[in-house]
Amino acid sequence: MPKVKKAVEMANKDKIYRALQRHLNKQPVGFPAAKSGADIRLLRNLFTPDEAGLAMKLNHKPRPLKDIHEDLAGAGISLETLTRTLEGMAAKSSIGHVEKEGISHFFLLPLVVGMYEGQLYGLSPEFQRDFDEYTNSKAFGLEFLSTELPQLRTIPVQKSVTVQHHVATYDELANLIHESNGPFVINPCICRTVAELKGNPCQKTSRLETCMALGNVAKSLIRAGKGREVSREEAIEISRQNQEDGLILQPSNAQKPEFICACCGCCCGMLRLHKALPRPVDFWAANYHASVDAEACTGCETCVERCQVGAVTVDEKVGVATVDLGRCIGCGNCVTSCPSGAMSLVKKEREVVPPETWEDLYDVIMAHKKGVAGKVRLAAKLVIQSAGTRKSAKP
Repeated sequence: MPKVKKAVEMANKDKIYRALQRHLNKQPVGFPAAKSGADIRLLRNLFTPDEAGLAMKLNHKPRPLKDIHEDLAGAGISLETLTRTLEGMAAKSSIGHVEKEGISHFFLLPLVVGMYEGQLYGLSPEFQRDFDEYTNSKAFGLEFLSTELPQLRTIPVQKSVTVQHHVATYDELANLIHESNGPFVINPCICRTVAELKGNPCQKTSRLETCMALGNVAKSLIRAGKGREVSREEAIEISRQNQEDGLILQPSNAQKPEFICACCGCCCGMLRLHKALPRPVDFWAANYHASVDAEACTGCETCVERCQVGAVTVDEKVGVATVDLGRCIGCGNCVTSCPSGAMSLVKKEREVVPPETWEDLYDVIMAHKKGVAGKVRLAAKLVIQSAGTRKSAKP
């Protein structure tokens, strides 16, 4: 009988996690079911059964604590208990928290970018294994790629842009830091941390503390006792070091970003996905691309080594670098390292202006969320592009 009772209890718990999975899948960046069961295992790690029930009272838009409590009027939960529970969930990054005019608001986070990155300070091998299994599934890949706007964008490193570019403030790193009201928190890069734990240390830098949170995300981290708060001056200095190391700058895709990642092609999950796609710029937000002055190029291949997304090659017959515009994300690292000055950045004809805030970003993604038919079309597009890439690669 005890075994039967335990089995019934497990089945009931799985029901609440399945209900949460379906609820999360209705959010801007969904959480599709996984045949492997990795989806439920991840949720068990992130939420207790009671927390899973509370999470289903939230969505991607921040809700005031009072409104959430009113929704639970018949559940017999006190405001004090609810506050403590929600703040505990936010502290472990199962959900998000933001203060507006001194009032706590709570909201659902996507798995990426959101819940996963929040596990940086408590990663377990089991959680990472489930995460890798889940995010490598076709269902998650299509969900992640099908958003109307990417969650991140690429901005050029400072030294690669000139006055003639008329760089918008949201594409200029120093300006993003100067205009932020702060605070600023530095975290180790979770991708680089995981790579090191797996015995594959970063090829680009030995530094782990490269990723920056600003504003509300920084406040939440400080509240949870995570990360290292730094001054504006130190934030600028760390950003300078990131650029010197040739890391790719990827802030959240908003004019007022809440975080700025500094990524490498060997460790970053986003950039590894980029390299796996046949035409990745279709799923990227960037306003620049690299260009080569063929007469000045010496074919030294410094740009090939510096490029972290496989966008630059040197034609062996003519000894001149070429840029694949289907892969180049305009980070500018090839420009700053070119010894002959042959590389430069070119601003795209159609400039993409990011939404003003992260809330606006997810509203846009939600308004254009693709259904089954849209994802089928996306899958077909990827198959056709892959076939075309293989065909063009044949000698």
